[in-house]
Amino acid sequence: MPRSKNLFRTVCAVLTALLLTACDSGSSEADNLTGAYPLRPSATDQTRASTEKNWSNIPALVEKRCVVCHGCYDAPCQLKLSSPDGVVRGASKERVYDSSRLEDAQLTRLGIDAHGEQAWRDKGFFPVLRDPADPDAFPSALVALLELGRANPVPGDRPLPKEVDLDLKRQLACPAPAELADYRKDHPLGGMPYGMAALAGPEYDRLIAWAKSGASLPEKSEPIPQPIAEKIASIEAFLNNKDLRQQLVARYLYEHLFLAHLHIEGTSAHRFFKLIRSKTPAGQPPIEIPTRRPFDDPGGPFTYRIVPIDGTILHKEHVVYEIGPQRLQRYQDLFFDADWVIDRLPPYSSSAGGNPFSTFEALPAKGRYQFLLDDALFFVRSFIRGPVCYGQVAVNVIEDRFWVSFMDPDADLSVQDADYLKKITPLLDLPVALSDKGLEDRFRSFLDDGPIEYAKLRDAEYRSNPAFQGGPAYPDVWDGDGENDQAHLTVFRNFDNASVITGFAGGTPETAWVIDFPLFERIYYDLVAGFDVFGNVEHQLTTRFYMDSLRREGERNFLAFMPPDVRETYHDRWYHGPLVTVLDWVREQPLDTTTPTGIGFQTRHPKAEFLETLLERGNGLWPVEDPINRCSAEECAASSSMPGKLRPLASMTAPFVRFMPDLSVLIVTSGTEEPGIFTLVHNKAHSNVAFLFREDDRREPGNDTMTIVPGQFGSYPNFYFKVAEDRLDAFVQSLAKVANKEDYLDFIKTYGVRRADSDFWATTDTVQAALNTQNALQAGLLDLNRYKDP
Repeated sequence: MPRSKNLFRTVCAVLTALLLTACDSGSSEADNLTGAYPLRPSATDQTRASTEKNWSNIPALVEKRCVVCHGCYDAPCQLKLSSPDGVVRGASKERVYDSSRLEDAQLTRLGIDAHGEQAWRDKGFFPVLRDPADPDAFPSALVALLELGRANPVPGDRPLPKEVDLDLKRQLACPAPAELADYRKDHPLGGMPYGMAALAGPEYDRLIAWAKSGASLPEKSEPIPQPIAEKIASIEAFLNNKDLRQQLVARYLYEHLFLAHLHIEGTSAHRFFKLIRSKTPAGQPPIEIPTRRPFDDPGGPFTYRIVPIDGTILHKEHVVYEIGPQRLQRYQDLFFDADWVIDRLPPYSSSAGGNPFSTFEALPAKGRYQFLLDDALFFVRSFIRGPVCYGQVAVNVIEDRFWVSFMDPDADLSVQDADYLKKITPLLDLPVALSDKGLEDRFRSFLDDGPIEYAKLRDAEYRSNPAFQGGPAYPDVWDGDGENDQAHLTVFRNFDNASVITGFAGGTPETAWVIDFPLFERIYYDLVAGFDVFGNVEHQLTTRFYMDSLRREGERNFLAFMPPDVRETYHDRWYHGPLVTVLDWVREQPLDTTTPTGIGFQTRHPKAEFLETLLERGNGLWPVEDPINRCSAEECAASSSMPGKLRPLASMTAPFVRFMPDLSVLIVTSGTEEPGIFTLVHNKAHSNVAFLFREDDRREPGNDTMTIVPGQFGSYPNFYFKVAEDRLDAFVQSLAKVANKEDYLDFIKTYGVRRADSDFWATTDTVQAALNTQNALQAGLLDLNRYKDP
């Protein structure tokens, strides 16, 4: 069907205007409080050392009671207490998350964009500690707010007062030292910990004594053991080899691993590193080059360095990647066993980062794709975790739960046919490719027909290629080569964040994706390498619009495996409503309903049959059935077990589901044994996820379901439920009977743990300890910023 460019531009302009109206337009905190911040006089090294040496037990307490809300980019007032540098940096009145800003925000990445107290004061941050060298210079915000919380605790036996606002977009006061007195008068319930249970006496006493001392957190000074240092040296030598082929591979690796928490093979589960580009060579203290994106020009010579991560490991930022001698050998197999040459290196630029297929054209395509598949969980998790903490506008581009599989490299035309990959490369530009251009050029990314033209070309090439004439079949889906359990994944969207786990969890989802090499690489560069949390509204919108096309591409790859006569039926269930029909017309290639599938389906439910059959392949890497949410009689969890008792609540539509938090943790206590821990996920149904505004208008709460997963995987628990094992049947029956808000509040009184409940902190410690035990390597500190109070 022909498309009118003028109509397309009109539709885009209307959508953009609507979006800008719908986006958070709240003023910056700086609009409320202005004026010069008193700068903290510099304490001498001797004074700081003397105040820090007595506080070796403080970091663990600060983690458990402070960093749980002050660790990520969305920490109130940018006050990050997860490292000594963050404490010294202090707080700011500027938001990191502002979806309405027209200009890029200044970069304030801790440890990268400024070094030393004065440098942060120059960026507008103000102190929260008193100065131990001059305790009368100005008051300490930490002291004032801890004392305010102690003097005015919130009630623990009922909902929080209305003035205790928990909205992440709420207007924050962020009082500078001179404004603390007024803050205490205006916000009597604004003490710390904000809107939560009072700290136990000994914990409060230790924290307030430390805060009054003016000391920062003690610096970690663990020496790196020699065996680890030797492995790091070998990795750095590999990355810094001056051979042109080595340099190109090293750049490719850096652009894909710059957010990774590197774990050295065979070492402690509690020691992690990161890969940086440093101004200094090995043997000298590293100085990270503070580029906005990993593919930006470093501005001069640099050395790849592997440096320790010293701050608190936050679960939301914890994306683990194993590296060491075995990994280096794998790189050799993937990138250097093939015969390829290069006579010059590609330039650094936004346009280069906006099309990795042209930048890394010389690298073997199969090696690049297999590199992504080897650690599919890591890369999909990097779309979701990392320093970007608030992402409603980003993650409302996906369904609340869907399953992901991958094209086998031998069935991917872009991997098998170099001419085809070269032909499609000009159509694979991402919006960031235009980020350095003028406004008119940048606006073209809203109007880009690249995804449409690519879809047309891809369909035509697969149809005409003799190897694909019979249509896609089961062997065309990667099975993990019989040893990699990351070949099938489940993604959960939890309103403004998301999670991913291995295998297929829950009942058969509404949608599923099949990801091939061009799609995998573009999602990564759109959401990770090319995304800038400090970027302006245009950058955030173009990123999101492009991801909308990528989601549809993954879904259509999946539909290609379905019988032709059901594809349109499935698609129409996923996208219904008048506006989405218009968007389909102007933004999408017509759905292919003629090319055959290579699968002879045996049932009337091809989607479920296809997805469950995928699990039967792969040498038993995944359970075929989910014993709580999706099982036959012989495979279901025993009704007398904890999972079996919970099964009546799972994968069903019922009134109680709509009242459940997005992601909650159920603790089942069992005498002296370790408690059973389950994650309860509220899967919210939508008419479509094609728009990033007015989400509530597209909700279909009557179709909501709940998935129950043993253990934990979310970074942001929204609520805790707690029950003794011998009361679990009563818990299930009571929850199933919830029909309205009053019923739910009664249920909360019996089984819920409110923010201000006297048992809140002990329950939090139990949940965190269970996560640490579940997987020490993957565990990190949970974030309580999104803990609800019904």
